[in-house]
Amino acid sequence: MFSNIYQGKRVLVTGHTGFKGSWLVAWLQQLGAEVSGLALAPDTKPNHFALLKLKMDSRIVDIRDYEKLQKALNEIRPEIIFHLAAQPLVRDSYEIPLETFAANVLGTANVLQAMRFVETVKAAVVITSDKCYENKEWVWGYRENDPMGGYDPYSASKGCAELVTSSFRNSYFNLENYGKTHQTLIASARAGNVIGGGDWAKDRLIPDIVRAASVGKAVEIRNPNATRPWQHVLECLSGYLALGARLLQGDKKFAEGWNFAPNQDGDASVLNVLQKMQASWSKVNYEIKQQKNQPHEANLLKLDCSKAHAYLHWRNIWDLEKTIEVTTNWYRNFYEQKVLVTLDDIKNYMAELKDNV
Repeated sequence: MFSNIYQGKRVLVTGHTGFKGSWLVAWLQQLGAEVSGLALAPDTKPNHFALLKLKMDSRIVDIRDYEKLQKALNEIRPEIIFHLAAQPLVRDSYEIPLETFAANVLGTANVLQAMRFVETVKAAVVITSDKCYENKEWVWGYRENDPMGGYDPYSASKGCAELVTSSFRNSYFNLENYGKTHQTLIASARAGNVIGGGDWAKDRLIPDIVRAASVGKAVEIRNPNATRPWQHVLECLSGYLALGARLLQGDKKFAEGWNFAPNQDGDASVLNVLQKMQASWSKVNYEIKQQKNQPHEANLLKLDCSKAHAYLHWRNIWDLEKTIEVTTNWYRNFYEQKVLVTLDDIKNYMAELKDNV
């Protein structure tokens, strides 16, 4: 898989204690990578990374602390970096805007700056968000060359992170000088509304639903008609891994921004997602409680993934029905059977991915 390029590679994942990061570390280990992680301590209980009990070089390092970050990179000497560490919540960004910008903008700049002085780094994939685009809430998907923007501090910070990445690529890792003055390729990846087992972040739909279901309560839904493109965490991670593989192979045309999002049939309202979850877990229940004076949240945001389809040959493997079923079953197994099925989900996804290559 991915040309076996991760076998034996030293890989650094920032944000490895988070939802996406923990799934990525687990998958990279399945691919034979030697994985290290830099992140803050897990901030939820339960926590997916802690539950996995992975044997790896895990370090508690704040990416806003440049000196500690540089020291860690010098010691780890990674060959590729997947940068996921961030303040990931839109609603939190209204409460802590300065922390959001510090983590998502300055933190990204710190990682890219530290890379400049570690000659082993051959590739980096900077993970931002679909919310990096200037969202006009129209029906068309945003392409990689559309303007960056952001209404709320979180979205704006992700647009800024894209600009920072582009600036470092142009200034220090220029493609015209690749193989001459430097040996590093940098890409960015944009995805959103990722779901899957092991997410317990606050103010996210799936975690809110399963927390309520686990104690026999109905979840309160504030915006039932909000429509999102939903995809399983393994879908976007397969895109990140495919992109990283091409960078490690030295193909510089992949050193740019990339969208990873579900097809049109992945779009569904919050209410529709709830109804599909109920079909897989009878304990799921909800009540609609629309509130006034809520912070602004976009109702519609789509990505155009034509470029990833054409050049990376990346495709969604699981449709919306399968995505919600697999996600719901993960939580049902965890709460009712005390069983973690993360590695089973990865193996099943990899098998289907191979069949679709």
